[in-house]
Amino acid sequence: MKVGKLNWDDLKNIIDSSKGAIRNDVKIKSGIGEDCSVIDFGEYECVVSTDPITGAEKNPGKLAVNINCNDIASSGVEPLGILVTILAPENSSLEDIKSVMKEIGEETKKLNVEILGGHTEVTRAVNKMVISCTVIGKGLKDKSIATSGAKEDDDIIVTKSLCLEGTGIVVSDYTDKIKDVLTCEEITEAKGYLNSLSVVKEGVIAGEFGVNSMHDITEGGVLGALWEVAKASNLGFRVYKEKMPISNITQKICRKYSIDPLRLISSGSMLITTKNGDRLVDVLKEQGIEASIIGKIVKQKGILIEGHIEKEVLPPERDELFVLEERII
Repeated sequence: MKVGKLNWDDLKNIIDSSKGAIRNDVKIKSGIGEDCSVIDFGEYECVVSTDPITGAEKNPGKLAVNINCNDIASSGVEPLGILVTILAPENSSLEDIKSVMKEIGEETKKLNVEILGGHTEVTRAVNKMVISCTVIGKGLKDKSIATSGAKEDDDIIVTKSLCLEGTGIVVSDYTDKIKDVLTCEEITEAKGYLNSLSVVKEGVIAGEFGVNSMHDITEGGVLGALWEVAKASNLGFRVYKEKMPISNITQKICRKYSIDPLRLISSGSMLITTKNGDRLVDVLKEQGIEASIIGKIVKQKGILIEGHIEKEVLPPERDELFVLEERII
């Protein structure tokens, strides 16, 4: 099998054939594209999400905290606690584990998230460190936002620049090889992208503003996230390539290695759909968060428009990060 997430058909078949009990107090249930599940706790809702870090050699603790907290933020609530599992290979040192936990501690302090517990072990089952986290958040009843909530004619917004995570990982993990592509100043800037991966602030702002759906842009990039939102909502979209916010640094790397930046892992950007996109963009910018309207939710099909050419967006396959790493090596 290819490295990366399972393709949509295989994953859907597994989920559909392996359902457990169905409970009425689970308000948002597991499904393709849903970042979180939401549980009814009376006056409040408990929002939960889990994800591993497997594709990064550097900064895995920082990445693990941010990608999981971002999922909670996509429901429009603030994350409050995290559980951490670390599986370390036999060649790990105690200092390696301490270093990862130091990163996790630093990032959770920034986000006001408490480490609730977890599990740590050395095992022959992995050949490099794997970190898996579960994060919980708390919101008022019936206020959580689902991936599946997009409505026809919604504006589609993305925050900050796309590909922050993918660019930051590649430049941090392969600095020596990337020197042929970027200047020293650009390498420093690209490594700094990993300090901008949190979308908690914009998630909470959008939740308070009132939006129809949100989705953290991770594996599969912005086109993968768009496809998942549309599929979950039984709708389509029309988006414009020239409106996608992508830094010059990311574009240089993608051109060099023939990578599609629209399918490159993009934690650090939130995908939001709302009826009043212009106003939300203004609200976000007032809070220091850049945002761009890239298109509209429509009734049928997902379409990417580049110049005068329209292409249907197909289900996400493995992320371009894995292709990029193969080509650099």
